Amino acid sequence: MLLQAVLLLLLRCLASTLGQYELCKSLVSTDEGSVWEHYACQPKAASMKDHMRIKVDPPGITCGNPPERFCTLENPYLCSDECDASNPDLAHPPQLMQDRERNGLITYWQTVTWRRHPEPLLANISMSWNKSLELTDDIQITFEYGRPTIMVMDKSMDHGRSWQPYQFYADDCLDAFNMPPKRVRDLSPANITRVICTEQYSRWVGSKNEKNVKFEVQARFAVFAGPRLKNMDNLYTRMESMKGLRDFFTFTNLRLRLLRPALGGTYVQRDNLLKYFYAISNIDVPARCKCNLHASQCLPIEGNLQCQCEHNTTGPDCQRCKKGFKAKSWKAGSYLPAPNGTPNTYCECYGHSNRCSYIDYLNIVTCVSCKHNTRGQNCQHCRLGYFRNASAELDDESVCIECNCNQMGSVHDRCNGTGFCQCKDGATGAKCDDCLPGYYWKQGCYSNVCDEEMLLCQNGGTCYQNQKCICPPEFKGVLCQHSRCEAGKDCNSASLPQLSTATLLLCTLLTYLQATLTPH
Repeated sequence: MLLQAVLLLLLRCLASTLGQYELCKSLVSTDEGSVWEHYACQPKAASMKDHMRIKVDPPGITCGNPPERFCTLENPYLCSDECDASNPDLAHPPQLMQDRERNGLITYWQTVTWRRHPEPLLANISMSWNKSLELTDDIQITFEYGRPTIMVMDKSMDHGRSWQPYQFYADDCLDAFNMPPKRVRDLSPANITRVICTEQYSRWVGSKNEKNVKFEVQARFAVFAGPRLKNMDNLYTRMESMKGLRDFFTFTNLRLRLLRPALGGTYVQRDNLLKYFYAISNIDVPARCKCNLHASQCLPIEGNLQCQCEHNTTGPDCQRCKKGFKAKSWKAGSYLPAPNGTPNTYCECYGHSNRCSYIDYLNIVTCVSCKHNTRGQNCQHCRLGYFRNASAELDDESVCIECNCNQMGSVHDRCNGTGFCQCKDGATGAKCDDCLPGYYWKQGCYSNVCDEEMLLCQNGGTCYQNQKCICPPEFKGVLCQHSRCEAGKDCNSASLPQLSTATLLLCTLLTYLQATLTPH
């Protein structure tokens, strides 16, 4: 018993030394003995520079191939510096944006100069982690030889499949982006997730110390937690209650779009274009792995960051339940109630909704705004126009597949549980995009007028694309089954126009000969 008491005391001391939400569970003493008590938990913040994969484009934007000279804005006519990709001492490859600079030597990536002016000098820097991350402090990019006059930071939440602007930077926001300039400190709780354009980091100041461009995170946190971030409980409460706030700080990829280099506070001087280029010595991204409050550790495994999931969850982001623990569906942990939150071990929406609502008159709790094309009280059904993916678990994002019914051949865009659409007459196939025998396709299926087996064209007629019989001149009808000379009618006059000119001449000649040879 003494050993158990000491163990409990040590665990409580450990919990107190760890920061808020850094402990997933604790052993507590109850009347029935010691039991594990579970809490919401998240990994510590860290610099994500070491895990960052960097790509620059377009091809050939990095300087040094072929070698070229460049100047600096401070000494624009002293152009003795050189970039040469074949010389390690003169090369400036992309990996120098994330290296650990030793012995005080600054290393940096650098682009070609603006020698092709007035063609724009554009460069993209893409950063990926193959993991969902949450920002915990300011992103800081350090530029050597001047900060860009125009730049955009984008983010992706789906591993680079789609992008959205995160912040705009310009020396003149109205001119560059048709947006009024704004600072983060001017934002309010109601518009804290607004994408702004700032002039704070783009104007030329003529000082080598003004190198940094920031995406301000702490200032946004301070709107809720106070200037020194002392009231973090209020921030975490807002993370739960304010729609889109937590997602605003979440990303899988970042991208810098460099649109115009530093100009030294003047217009472009066309007689010396070798002083215009981009150079970045460091990109720092302070963040933590997003583990949905189900893990306190995130470790690199086979080159990728991986949450060490608790609470019977699994996946790179602890985003689904472990096998054997699906009595109820997965749900992210909650920062509330403070100070330990709740792991939400038992959830109801199969990961397709983050919100539930109590309907008083029905006395039920139902999921709100089901995602991934699901619907229903627990997001357990597929939306109309989608069907259940039999090979996917109910909590899989791809659990519902679009029916893709052919609009011309199907009655509507809905299908049955196996993906088969309801076809119009004559149409067939899972998507109603084919025709049954006896029908032809022409923006839908239509009955054959004729064919080569049953609906044969008669009297020498030929079937054209199953749509009509082409009849000889003396026959008519759908299948050429009627003669143009019906019984009891004089067809001579009708057939006369069909006679050739040679035939008419021959008849005339015979008539003349008969008249001249006949004796009077």
